[in-house]
Amino acid sequence: MIDTDTALLRCQDLVALAQRMGADAADAVARANASESVSMRLGALEEVERSESEEIGLRVFVGKRSASIHTSDFAPEGLKALAERAVQMARHAPEDRHAGLAPAETQLSGDLPDLELADTHRSDPEALREAALAVEEAARSVAGVTNSNGGSASASRSVAALATSTGFARGYAGSGFSLSASVIAGEGGAMQTDHASRSARFLADLVSPEEVGREAGQRAVARLNPVSMPSRKLPIVFEPRIAGGLVGHLLGAMSAPAIARKASFLLDREEEPLFDSAVRILEEPLRKRGMRSRPFDGEGVACCPRALVEGGKLTGWLTNVSSADQLGLSLTGHASRGSGGSPGVSASNVHMEKGTVSPQELMADIEDGLYVTSLFGQGVNGVTGDYSRGATGFRIRKGEITEPVAEITIAGNLLEMFRALTPADDLEMIRSINVPTLRIDGMTVAGE
Repeated sequence: MIDTDTALLRCQDLVALAQRMGADAADAVARANASESVSMRLGALEEVERSESEEIGLRVFVGKRSASIHTSDFAPEGLKALAERAVQMARHAPEDRHAGLAPAETQLSGDLPDLELADTHRSDPEALREAALAVEEAARSVAGVTNSNGGSASASRSVAALATSTGFARGYAGSGFSLSASVIAGEGGAMQTDHASRSARFLADLVSPEEVGREAGQRAVARLNPVSMPSRKLPIVFEPRIAGGLVGHLLGAMSAPAIARKASFLLDREEEPLFDSAVRILEEPLRKRGMRSRPFDGEGVACCPRALVEGGKLTGWLTNVSSADQLGLSLTGHASRGSGGSPGVSASNVHMEKGTVSPQELMADIEDGLYVTSLFGQGVNGVTGDYSRGATGFRIRKGEITEPVAEITIAGNLLEMFRALTPADDLEMIRSINVPTLRIDGMTVAGE
């Protein structure tokens, strides 16, 4: 796999080639990834996989016409052909008065912040095999577990680089380590399955295989013999593992491109209190060892910590160059970029601040409710905020989590759900979106 310096040099070469071919402006992004993973099933080696990928993409502008193209061919001849094709394509593209590069004064300058994204540790296949075996064995050792879908361990390294014709040229490297297990409990038609996984930038920050395995096994066994429940409006409590999805829907609706298309349920709600005034949602792109940390965005704009929701209200939309120009807004450092295509928008290391009560206290006054541990289906309308998902979890009776439930649907509207949301105090910073246990009153449960 290429290193950061090589990736950056290729990007700079490609931008220079495009300008020599007639482009008025250009940017190039390179991404490389190398990963190894080992999977075990029933104590036997099931799969060893190693993959490497390297791609470079070029976006060129001829006036207000633009085109993008990408390749995995880093040879000088291949890059020259790529630049020539991109400029030819741009000359025949429709004009887009909002398209362009980020101004140089908005792009990151000075030294890159040390975000500690790249671990120097290298896991060999034998170490990954031992970890995969340990995570599966821990899961299978839980009483009630009857079969296994497998345990796995993986390690990866990545490189990202961006160069623009405005003079920006930066790159950085990262690493990742993960463990996962999926097992089955019960027999025949009563079987239930569940999983657990953890990821970290540094191996030293990853929890033990035994902890991940035990969680997978315990979750599967806890789901045995589920029942349905009557249809009615109830308080619903979301466990942290899935509660982050609600914030994910919020981030999608805060995307300036969605606002510009008038395709967001948050349209014209900038000044409204969406949450209780105590709710704060923060973004920390510069968090050391963060799963989504980055020093600059997909257009070279410096990333900065910010509050996304303050006092229960939005603080603004998440922009890239095109959407900022359409809406007359400033750049916020949220452009996202693959190796091809125009930039999108994404946030980095988002979390909702913890509340003031424990999960037990949050549920204490619930006479009848639902504790949701799994969601499925894609029933979320980003334009209206209507929310309907299949769910499994546990019945809450008199403040206690009791029998498992399945074959139910939960429904509401995200605007109403946000206003009724109360967070617990069990926030853990282990994911890209971190949220404590959440309680939302008044949602509809459709069951038997």
